[in-house]
Amino acid sequence: MVESVVARTPVRHHTLCDSLFRYAEFLKFGEVHVKVDEATGLKAIVAIHNLKLGPAIGGCRFVTYATADKAIEDALRLAQMMSFKSAANNLPHGGGKAVLIKPKRMRNHEAYFEKFGEFVEALGGRYITAVDSGTSPTEMDIIARRTKFVTCTTTYGDPSLYTALGVRRGIEAAVKFKLDKDNLDGLHVTIQGAGHVGYFLAEDLTARGARLTMCDVNKVALQHCVDKFGVATCSPEAIYDVKADVFAPCALGAILNLDTINRLNVPIVCGSANNQLAHHNYSTLMHERKILYVPDFIANAGGIIHVAVLYDHGDLRRVEQQVEHIYDNLLGIFEKAAQQDKATNEVAEKLALEKLR
Repeated sequence: MVESVVARTPVRHHTLCDSLFRYAEFLKFGEVHVKVDEATGLKAIVAIHNLKLGPAIGGCRFVTYATADKAIEDALRLAQMMSFKSAANNLPHGGGKAVLIKPKRMRNHEAYFEKFGEFVEALGGRYITAVDSGTSPTEMDIIARRTKFVTCTTTYGDPSLYTALGVRRGIEAAVKFKLDKDNLDGLHVTIQGAGHVGYFLAEDLTARGARLTMCDVNKVALQHCVDKFGVATCSPEAIYDVKADVFAPCALGAILNLDTINRLNVPIVCGSANNQLAHHNYSTLMHERKILYVPDFIANAGGIIHVAVLYDHGDLRRVEQQVEHIYDNLLGIFEKAAQQDKATNEVAEKLALEKLR
């Protein structure tokens, strides 16, 4: 019995490694670094997708994963998106992502993130870490004790505000191109998600005269938007069916699939969620339905522009100027996609890949 188990085990690992290497090759990686520290419980993956434009920059995700291979897949997928985001928005950085597999029991919070800081420092500046799901400026402050290759510390401010600004500029560009309208007054926008970005976006849009319908599984966060901005609400499942001018996904990724795209009752989709398309080819389906899809890695780039430009230059005015440029960048992509009769995502990704090569 023992012999048969020993014989089978390498085969299982060989299959897993093969699939991960194939996925990395498909995404055109890059480097993948792994760190395990028994004393703190740290299990960390740093995926560096591309360094052609400069050192990789991307968030540090600290969440629970069902399996280690799911964590690695997440790191690879998100790092590639960060490469596209940096290239498409003219940042002198490559794409990277750190994924920390959240332990069932945290032994010492500060020691854990200090150890991760040592891991980042050991990479010699090839990767600059930042806030992501499960981490905050507080964790970045701890990481900064062990490395200078970190941004989004408490001295930087909240990047969500600039992510929301970029999404608003994306909506304005889409409204100009699709609806030939120079302002948002009277437009109906549905926002999926009332978290940090959703809240700031709601504040910005209502100040410009837009009418909002919002949803969120977090009823407290949703009620806060109702109380502050007088938004209408609907259930999370019903948001796809609401007739409006713009649908703004600002929560989970992979929400645009065959079912939800066919239910959409809007001419424009523009939001802050990462990897909104459940499959790359679904942008073609929206193109066929005459829905103008604003590529997520351009619309939601305000946050990474904020942290990257502050890290590189320490100039907040320069941040604002570059986020504002999202409007012109998108108009160029919309026009090119219309000329070529192609999906906007396809055109935007091709432009980013040309820079990365």
